[in-house]
Amino acid sequence: MNEAIEFTEEQGMLLETAADFCRNHSPIDGVRERLDATEIDSATWKEISELGWLGINVPAEYGGLELGLASVVPVIESMGRNLMASPYSGTIVAIEALVSSGSDAQKLAWLPNIVEGLIATMALSEPDGSWALDQIESQGVVADDKISLSGTKCFVTDADCTGLIVASVLVDGEVKLVLLEGSNIPVESIVREVVIDQTRRSFQLNLNGIEVPLSQLMPLCDLKAIELASMLMICAEISGGLVGVLHAIVEYLNTRKAFDRYIGSYQSLKHPAVDILLQLEGMRSHLYHAATEHANQNTKAAEIALRIAKAHGSEAFAFAGDRAVQFHGGFGFTFECDAQLYLRRALWCQYQFGDEKHQRQLLAPLLLDEVNQ
Repeated sequence: MNEAIEFTEEQGMLLETAADFCRNHSPIDGVRERLDATEIDSATWKEISELGWLGINVPAEYGGLELGLASVVPVIESMGRNLMASPYSGTIVAIEALVSSGSDAQKLAWLPNIVEGLIATMALSEPDGSWALDQIESQGVVADDKISLSGTKCFVTDADCTGLIVASVLVDGEVKLVLLEGSNIPVESIVREVVIDQTRRSFQLNLNGIEVPLSQLMPLCDLKAIELASMLMICAEISGGLVGVLHAIVEYLNTRKAFDRYIGSYQSLKHPAVDILLQLEGMRSHLYHAATEHANQNTKAAEIALRIAKAHGSEAFAFAGDRAVQFHGGFGFTFECDAQLYLRRALWCQYQFGDEKHQRQLLAPLLLDEVNQ
């Protein structure tokens, strides 16, 4: 199996720019101020759009930079490091859904607007909690030139301010993707969810009674492409989060004293910190290997690399967040301790698109097939 890791000049430039941008626009005090925010930071979103980041994975014919999803990874990684809350990740995956499954007319109608700053998101999960994207109950009934929708979608991020939602529904027993224009969704159909990560603006979307033109039904439904794109974004966020939480740990270990010694001098705290560093280095290797395989359109190799990265990262970030809380002692269990913000982010990421056990179950047949070839 090819273990190549490529890091392009464009990725390096984006990482440098994004690291500086996110550090300045998402300091930890700013993160706290926006916990459970009722609306997005529109000024920051405008700057993200002006930087051209919304066009990174958009084909050039629709006004994008056509650099591919791998070039989005450094941006998401920087956002994860600084716990930045924005609709960026959801918009990027919606772009991938349009590119992989949309018609030419749908791409032309939506992609240029997204590049200019239109917010988009995905509606894939349902109340039963299944991680299999093809196991859904939401329905779409075609009548004349319209589709009548029913069902409920969960974890629809930033649904209250989005211009476009890409939702999965069953049409004649087959999973399809449908485009929902934000302005046509009744306000009462969108309900805020209480989730572990308070930096997330997550909503439940009630599809009952919503009708869309038949032209909004996407001709293809590449769930695999959407799943891999989503996991790549989550893994990038996990990698960045590990950097952020390790920084918080080291800063505290070199500040807090016990018995006239910095607590970082005690081996019982040194060793877990080193373990987190090693897990971080492993996670970044898995992440950029997965990004490389995805960029080279090696679908199976990309899936293997992403499932390994997600399994490794889910455990590593949760462990690091837990240690960060424990190292802060009693203060770590209070709302005022910043360490718990990383733990909350870790737990959110851990269970999006499957935890480590789920990923390993899916990895087994993929790796056995690889060995037997």
